[in-house]
Amino acid sequence: MEISDVFQAKKRLSKVIHKIPLEKSSRFSDITGGKVYLKCENRQLTGSFKVRGAYNKIAKLKQNGSITDVIASSAGNHAQGVAFAAKKNGIEATIVMPRSTPIAKISATENYGAKVILFGDCYDDAHTKAVEIQKETGAVFIEPFDDEDIIAGQATVGLEIIDELEDADVIFVPAGGGGLLAGVAKTVKSLKPSVKIIGVQAEKADAVCRSFALKKHTSLDSIFTIADGIAVKNPGELTFSIIKDYVDGMVTVSDEEIASAIIELIERTKQIVEPAGAAALAAALNGRYDISGKNAVCLLSGGNIDVGFIHKIIEKGLIGRGRELNLAVVMRDVPGGLSRISGIIGEENANIVSVRYDRASAELHLNEVILHITCEVGGHGHTVRLLNKISEAGYRLM
Repeated sequence: MEISDVFQAKKRLSKVIHKIPLEKSSRFSDITGGKVYLKCENRQLTGSFKVRGAYNKIAKLKQNGSITDVIASSAGNHAQGVAFAAKKNGIEATIVMPRSTPIAKISATENYGAKVILFGDCYDDAHTKAVEIQKETGAVFIEPFDDEDIIAGQATVGLEIIDELEDADVIFVPAGGGGLLAGVAKTVKSLKPSVKIIGVQAEKADAVCRSFALKKHTSLDSIFTIADGIAVKNPGELTFSIIKDYVDGMVTVSDEEIASAIIELIERTKQIVEPAGAAALAAALNGRYDISGKNAVCLLSGGNIDVGFIHKIIEKGLIGRGRELNLAVVMRDVPGGLSRISGIIGEENANIVSVRYDRASAELHLNEVILHITCEVGGHGHTVRLLNKISEAGYRLM
């Protein structure tokens, strides 16, 4: 991919994608000590940056010759980008998606007119099936990341960032297969070498991080993360060849940190961002790279999150931030026992959300019960005070 390809992609996309300006966050700036700007691709057409690469690829294919149908594999966002681009260009599309794909992403892909086939447990399984179908049908395969035209389309994000923020110092970019990171890194470093590009992955889906550290392409046997959009076992060969030359550093974040960043975005910016899309902000907020005194851009890559999954992420994030506490209290199984423990919790201004009794545990003595209590608390300090108060009252915590 050459920089001229990125400018050509920008022309193809100029009348298609949304123009979304950078958004400065005072809250996140205060936390990090830098000036934090958000590149909100969660508000992009189809809900993520993926439409850029997919549209650039399909529009270029149509421009250069006859094409009637395409096939792709995707965990969700690439699927929607391909489906939209195909429909816009009058082309049939088939998408193979993992069975674990959120229902919202499946429905959205079908609503754009594509045929969806569910196969396998992760992106890589779906990719294998899609290649098999492509050989049978002869449809044009639209790679999700390891393709020059796809990378050039994603790279237009980098052009927009440095066009708008000329004095940018650092850009945090999430990475799964590496198309977005490769495109942004090569484009930004070619036009403005002083800008640091930091790639971000989920710590249990860190193939690009490992490849970067080992200086050779590396794949994983298994992955596990709430960030399905960047859950890729085998990153691209082409993308990694670019990443190793142009990216300044790779970092990882935990699922708890991603969930916490999602809550911050909901509470502070009123934006819904999917787990993969919040990874870059999670890295900045948790000090994975020092941005104090610097202009930093966090690329929120997508916002396609299943509504039914949001409450699970919020609960995970609240626990990680010390806003929700799960207690296991051993107490005597006598009348008034619940009232007494609830009184202590109430006196410490914590709010009980749920209570569950466990009388069957082998660890219990006769006439004992384990009380599982979930409460809302005001942070880690509040949690410590509450736990101390319960212990001082003679209760045993498990």
